[in-house]
Amino acid sequence: MPLFMDVHNVGDGLLAADVAAAHEADLATQGDFGVEYLKYWVDEAGGKIFCLVDAPDAEAANAVHRKAHGLVADEIYPISAQG
Repeated sequence: MPLFMDVHNVGDGLLAADVAAAHEADLATQGDFGVEYLKYWVDEAGGKIFCLVDAPDAEAANAVHRKAHGLVADEIYPISAQG
């Protein structure tokens, strides 16, 4: 499946602990959409979250977020993995 990097622009008040809980909800929901969330990164100071996802398409990746917790990505980029 294709890989995507999604970006969430959350802003002030972003806490890594909250993102961890949202990620757990993604993991519990991803199977419904044939998606696998692989890794995520949090920039608390910048108010951003980055998620690496293996998904059939960008909409499937965002559908997981929508169902799991409602925090859909602001941007989604197709990427290719490099060694």
